[in-house]
Amino acid sequence: MADAMEIDIPAPKGVKRKAEDARFPPSPKRIKALDQDVVNKIAAGEIIVAPMHALKELIENAVDAGSTSLEIAVKDGGLKLLQITDNGHGINKDDLPILCERFTTSKLKAFEDLTSIATYGFRGEALASISHIAHLTITTKTADSSCAWRAYYMDGQLAPPKPGQSSDPKPTAGRPGTQITVEDLFYNVPQRQKAFKSPSEEYAKILDVVGRYAVHCSGVAFSCKKHGESSMSISVTPGSGTIDRIRQIHGGAVANELVEFEVNDKKWAFQASGWATNANYHVKKTTILLFINHRSVESSGLKSAVQRTYSIFLPKGGHPFVYLSLEIDPARVDVNVHPTKREVNFLNEDEIIKMICDSISQELSKVDTSRAFTTQSLLPGTRIPSASISHSNRSASSTSKSATPRPPPESQSKSAQKPYENNLVRTDPSLRKITSMLRQNTDEQAGSAAPELVYNVIERPHMQIRLASVKELRSKVRSAMHGGLTEVFTTHTFVGMVDTLRRIIAIQSGVKLYLVDYGMICNEYFYQIGLTDFGNFGSIEFEQPLDIRALIKIAADIEMQSSENSIDLSQVPDRVTNALLAKREMLFEYFNMGISDTGQLTCLPLLVKGYMPSLAKLPRFLMRLGPCVNWVKETDCFKTFLTELASFYTPEQLPNPPRDSSNGDSTAESANGVENPPSEDDETRARRDQLSHMLEHVLFPAFKSRLVATKGLLKGVVEVANLKGLYRVFERC
Repeated sequence: MADAMEIDIPAPKGVKRKAEDARFPPSPKRIKALDQDVVNKIAAGEIIVAPMHALKELIENAVDAGSTSLEIAVKDGGLKLLQITDNGHGINKDDLPILCERFTTSKLKAFEDLTSIATYGFRGEALASISHIAHLTITTKTADSSCAWRAYYMDGQLAPPKPGQSSDPKPTAGRPGTQITVEDLFYNVPQRQKAFKSPSEEYAKILDVVGRYAVHCSGVAFSCKKHGESSMSISVTPGSGTIDRIRQIHGGAVANELVEFEVNDKKWAFQASGWATNANYHVKKTTILLFINHRSVESSGLKSAVQRTYSIFLPKGGHPFVYLSLEIDPARVDVNVHPTKREVNFLNEDEIIKMICDSISQELSKVDTSRAFTTQSLLPGTRIPSASISHSNRSASSTSKSATPRPPPESQSKSAQKPYENNLVRTDPSLRKITSMLRQNTDEQAGSAAPELVYNVIERPHMQIRLASVKELRSKVRSAMHGGLTEVFTTHTFVGMVDTLRRIIAIQSGVKLYLVDYGMICNEYFYQIGLTDFGNFGSIEFEQPLDIRALIKIAADIEMQSSENSIDLSQVPDRVTNALLAKREMLFEYFNMGISDTGQLTCLPLLVKGYMPSLAKLPRFLMRLGPCVNWVKETDCFKTFLTELASFYTPEQLPNPPRDSSNGDSTAESANGVENPPSEDDETRARRDQLSHMLEHVLFPAFKSRLVATKGLLKGVVEVANLKGLYRVFERC
């Protein structure tokens, strides 16, 4: 009898294996280098994510080659065919053998060249990546060549057009420039091919890429169409201006409402210009064409800042169109941070974005004196809706019963439903605030004008901070960010001061009202400013230098008087002064805190323009720099010093203004255990008015763009009212 056939019986599913049955490898797996073909395909998948990315790389190469005309043909959303033809300089025949090898480029020689790169491409990976995931054909002709040359590529190397033929470039007829044909994109990556939804969607993305560069690249003609069709999806002539290009691509509704803006600053080494729609235009989605050093990129920070700027001018749900060309010193830009070069990093991003948004807001304010509204003529016999009658018509209708409008039909009333009141949000905080309803003393109103601060601008080079300790402290702040709370401060509206003794302010975000401990929030904000502007602070200069020993002695005497235990602090002034003298060079370099060799304080760091800390806290601040700052370890030194500096800058507690005894508020205050003084001096009143002004007009507006609300701030913010919740309460009453 023949032996039974040996077969492997698979283990039943859902059965737990015993430890001895689990075939664990006897030793760890060895690390091996990947095959070069696998490495190239992985790199190609990171750089060429979709047909639009391949076309973006080809457009940038064509513009770098000095082209003035680009013709693009697409089939099946770029997956079947993607062809671009230009009239640039062309490619030398001798360079064709290495053209599609990785890291072969004519735009970069040394790594240091990245600091001054001014071209679109620089890595030499685009054509190499395309050749590993598609069939690539290049036809090129230079000005001094008698004919064009055609070459076929596969996996980064020259390939024969047909089996058995030579892979060398073949002479052919052609016009000056280069034609690149990409066929069967992702033919060897079936998973990537299946991920694309439809060719029409990919073609729409391709048109978006072509449209962006067609708007920006002045003097270059662009045309894009589907392969085999005669009509052009995009057609731009080389002589068209920026507005004409926007009109041809995005329509006349956008082009007719554009305003030009321009801003530059030598300190931050940038120049920005562009076009933005005015308040007459708004759509459901924000469109931003952003070019940084002529490279199409995205910036979530700029987009949110632009949306906040337009929220004042546009109705709720309306969004603008903005084209922005931003040129920054190449030494301040890091272009090598994303495989597809979609994002870039640059220094002083917050400051540059703020100046751009301020310029847009200024231009919008100039044209916001008039609005355009669409009207429609009424046909004969049509009844006039009651909502369209003006106040003068209503007064006239009282004398004539025949002019009284009839109520609209039921079908019309249903279509014109009003929004629910519990979803309404106050969008214009300048109309009236809750503090305007409170009674104010005439003396207080007369002295409420805060004194203006005078600043002198001194040009000095910006210091680039590459200290690992500072980067570590910044990363800790970012890792502790609370997204919801940050959004509250980003979109908040200042309501008013509640209590200066407890340091409480009311703000509104959406349909919610919050009470905020502004002392805690300011402390965290000044600490973050210290990290952000590290080494680049302004200075508060004293007309007469202050003796550090004398100031610390004042703080030590107050500490000994208020302490229950008898502590001898007589040696503290000398010790702390000596410690500061030993570190005065470091303090001036990093924190702009000036100390003379004789122990005189000449200047303090300026964190925020428009805000002045209380100099009454200066003696205690100097005294705490001795025992509370770790002068040994670098990271701990910076952290503890900035903590003390933030504490010094934090607004101090001030007594509330005295109540008028005639309105009966004194009894309520006594019941809460808080007694306000019957009168106060002019200095306290002036400081409280100055502090209220700086909180409303300087600090809280700065929180919108520069505060990263950390999780520790949750205990300093309390929700006290929700409009939707209040409506539920009123419905039950």
